[in-house]
Amino acid sequence: METSPLTRPTYTDALVLHNVTKRFGKFVAVNDLSLKIPKGSIYGFLGPNGAGKTTTIRMVMSIFYPDEGSIEVLGHSSAEQVKDRLGYLPEEKGLYKKMKTAEIVAYFGKLKGMDASTANLKARELLTRYGLGEWLDKRCEAMSKGMGQKVQLLGTMIHDPELVILDEPFSGLDPVNMEVMRDTIRSFKQNDRTVIFSTHVMAQAEELCDFIFLIHKGQKVLDGPLSEVRSGGDHGIKIDYDGDGSILHRLPGVERVNDAGKHAELFLEPGRDPQDILRELVGKLTIRRFDISEPSLHEVFFRAVGGHQHVVETEVRS
Repeated sequence: METSPLTRPTYTDALVLHNVTKRFGKFVAVNDLSLKIPKGSIYGFLGPNGAGKTTTIRMVMSIFYPDEGSIEVLGHSSAEQVKDRLGYLPEEKGLYKKMKTAEIVAYFGKLKGMDASTANLKARELLTRYGLGEWLDKRCEAMSKGMGQKVQLLGTMIHDPELVILDEPFSGLDPVNMEVMRDTIRSFKQNDRTVIFSTHVMAQAEELCDFIFLIHKGQKVLDGPLSEVRSGGDHGIKIDYDGDGSILHRLPGVERVNDAGKHAELFLEPGRDPQDILRELVGKLTIRRFDISEPSLHEVFFRAVGGHQHVVETEVRS
């Protein structure tokens, strides 16, 4: 049974990890990790596949237990003590395909302590609000992957959790459902909920997060407010262009280029004037934007992990 609101401990940080380590045999998946995640924030767990993001999330959810260190969730020493106040969307997503859509969303609510009548009504209301009203009484097996993921997200949020943890929530979504996911994450924050989501795509974090945490090979590389993390790197030039971008790699005075096709980020050698770069490009490319700006997360992380080029997937974008 859920703890009475009158007896709940007050907390400032929705999640606290203190010197957490997890091993699988001789392999150290997470090494001496400490984090504090403020209540009411959107917090990104970032890093390449295999970096330790999912292992960390599973320890938070008490699926795994740390070999060393401690984890505090909503002011309690274990997620098991507050499971009805948590929402969790795992990376390996799946539904009971023979169940009807409204039944399965209500089922998730009942697992979190909702009474049957309330869960049934809330499931139908959520499905209708999120554009699945025609699917209320149809089996999940007939749904597309994106629709099924939306159903599982609604099952994650039906009981109005205080802390929502989403492991790679954008994976496999089409652009329409990606926008639904972004709007849902923002709505949690607007209702003073805390959201943690993991991703290896930096643009998603730049669009949504208040705070970010980068893990690489099981170790924390950096964490903090997004604005502070980005301001810690050297400023660069962002351009939107049409034409053959190979010229960007041959410009005098350019130290590094992140080129995504129609968009690029350039970093100059010390003392170089950005206006010289613009003059070099005029007449060779059609320049639609030329901004001197803070570095992208891709560039910050590239430098933080010592120049491993394939640490993250990204688009260079504003």
